[in-house]
Amino acid sequence: MDIKKAKARVTQLQKELTYHNQLYYNDGTQAISDGDYDSLMNELKGIEELYPSLITDDSPSQRVGGTPLKEFKQISHPVRMLSIEDIHELKEEEIIDTDTTAENNLIEWHKKTLKTLPSDQELFTVEPKIDGVAVSIMYENSKLQYAATRGDGETGDDITQNILTIRTIPTSLPNNAPSIFEIRGEVFMPNKAFEELNQIRSEEGKTKFINPRNATAGTLKQLDPNVVSKRPIEVIFHSFGLIGGYDLKTIEQYRQFLMELNLPVDKWFRIIQSSAQLKAAVLELDSDRHTFPYGTDGAVIKVNQIKSHESLGSTSKFPRWACAYKYRPEQGQTILNGVTIQVGRTGVLTPVAELDPIFISGTTVSRATLHNQDEIDRKDIHIGDTVMIEKSGEIIPAVIKVNLDKRPQNTIRFDLYAHVNGKCPSCNSAISKEGGFTAWRCNSPNCPDQIMAKLKHFGGRRMLDLEGLGISVAEKLVTSELVKNPLDLFDLKAEQLAEMELEPAKLNSGAKSKPRRFGEKKALKLTGSIQTAKDLPLARWLHALGIPNLGESASKECARTHRTFDEILNSSILELISERWEKENWVKNNPVKSKITTKNNASGIDRSEQSKQFKNRIIEINESLEDYKISSELGGVACRSLITYLNSETGKSSLNKLKCLNVSPISTNYAPIPSLQKTENLPLSGTTWVITGTLSESRGHFKSLIETNGGNVTDSISKKTNYLLAGQNPGSKIDKANKLRIEVITEDKLNDLISRN
Repeated sequence: MDIKKAKARVTQLQKELTYHNQLYYNDGTQAISDGDYDSLMNELKGIEELYPSLITDDSPSQRVGGTPLKEFKQISHPVRMLSIEDIHELKEEEIIDTDTTAENNLIEWHKKTLKTLPSDQELFTVEPKIDGVAVSIMYENSKLQYAATRGDGETGDDITQNILTIRTIPTSLPNNAPSIFEIRGEVFMPNKAFEELNQIRSEEGKTKFINPRNATAGTLKQLDPNVVSKRPIEVIFHSFGLIGGYDLKTIEQYRQFLMELNLPVDKWFRIIQSSAQLKAAVLELDSDRHTFPYGTDGAVIKVNQIKSHESLGSTSKFPRWACAYKYRPEQGQTILNGVTIQVGRTGVLTPVAELDPIFISGTTVSRATLHNQDEIDRKDIHIGDTVMIEKSGEIIPAVIKVNLDKRPQNTIRFDLYAHVNGKCPSCNSAISKEGGFTAWRCNSPNCPDQIMAKLKHFGGRRMLDLEGLGISVAEKLVTSELVKNPLDLFDLKAEQLAEMELEPAKLNSGAKSKPRRFGEKKALKLTGSIQTAKDLPLARWLHALGIPNLGESASKECARTHRTFDEILNSSILELISERWEKENWVKNNPVKSKITTKNNASGIDRSEQSKQFKNRIIEINESLEDYKISSELGGVACRSLITYLNSETGKSSLNKLKCLNVSPISTNYAPIPSLQKTENLPLSGTTWVITGTLSESRGHFKSLIETNGGNVTDSISKKTNYLLAGQNPGSKIDKANKLRIEVITEDKLNDLISRN
């Protein structure tokens, strides 16, 4: 066809496809089959390929694809993108009398907010809190300019290419749209689509996503929009940033305007006035939300009048005119049909409950951890019991308790040792339990499950980040005996990997897929990342080796005080820390009582004298280590484990293998004696922090913030800890902090502390 006919056909196809997109994504219906839709799209792409001048920015064909980015650009938000303060539903144990209800905290917030408003008749809006990822999209003169993440509230990542893959987001708005229009909302993954995506990933041998929000966040971080286009993400808009050329008076009016512009909004929306109406609304939403196709974990309550927003203002993190009411973690009862035993990379046997599938918090749960035998005994768990399941933090399934009223007759308490006949279920070696520990452990170095777990840890993102080393690949490498130790990966050839046939994946129907060949492309990616790993820094290698009790923070601290593995092998620092720990434990476990002297048969020295000698030696060690300012993360347990590993046959073999491979990791954070000049003038200089609970940003964000301002962040609380930064659901760390009289502070107080100093 000539260009005139082509232009007419392109216009017609674009109009038809846009109409069908709106039907499918906005109304949840479709007028044509998927095959017919694909035919129209392919015809459009074909004509546009012949006549590139006919391609427009808002063409349906341009919603997918694009050139992969090298990195995300940063975008400054014209209006700060704040998070919302959480108000939690009270737990049963917090309801102390008949006058207290689960909604007490929310009612108090409502009454407190009303007191600061000019009228006690102010209206509030209530809508679902979608468990997604916040996004801001800017339109100027009705054309989409960019899309950005929240970031730190001031600046975010430019994710325009990724957002354009969501077909419900128009590239242009009707002419009645404001001249400047910054709309904000949540990107999410519907529950059904999430489960289907995980099924596909399982079949391809890739790691499953933890939950829909995790999958959505990972999707938006992709630099390649072609990857994003294959992920089923959607968006719902609920708030705004900068608006020019439009007189906005209420939240209700704004929502109605979004619908007029054909932008996706949540169908559930209520307007309330009194506390009684507010309570009724959140109870109604709590009932209705379980029928929604996406995950929710609360209700968002806002003051309806926009003018009142200005008078109420905001803190450094939250607007005072809105809050998020967080429901208790969802619970449900189901049958415990059996228990399977998983063997971890350190040989620990972990019991896992096999359950009748139950739908909780947006996903189907069929397994939940039982932790260890002590927890099983404490909860009195029997196979066949009806158990209460809760998704802790809306993520991790856990068995909370047993419904004893529904216990079948003649059941007995589950006993792990008897269940496995005292043998490791992976390699049939004898299992044992160390004194003072609760876990049963397999100590065989040739245990296949341990090797697989070590392999997955070795190639993990924060370790060596080996692309393509998924669960099914690790399993095949071990069962085919191509890998008996993680370092054997460096001997593999791309040709070997390409021909490797992975085990069939289990489908939802219960059947299995066909065996899958790994293939040349994936093999080259994996071998390429293995070679790249040779140049990674010492801290990453220390963490990757999977040394017991040596986590990421301890590995970084060890690399700060040692430049190479050779320095670690001959380290007096590690020996001193280990010696101090042993002597401190002896003093702690051997208190000296007045008028009593108990002879030490081995040395002939009485306990009092021994204690005195050890305390003096501890003082000497502390003086020797003073200049190094070593974090408590690199403590006695970690140092003793590292020394033991390096002197074991496994450790010696690993270091020899690294030398043969010409791998000599160097520390990139080497600074054994920190310069006081660099940190003495920083706001948090000399302070030690622990982070716990759910915060407005990732823990990594706050760890970086604290360290940038001179503080030190550790994983566990001790007497040396100065502050505990606590978010929502802080857990047991807050109890320990209170016992040790350590100051517990919020995000706002942290920011104030940095600003004040």
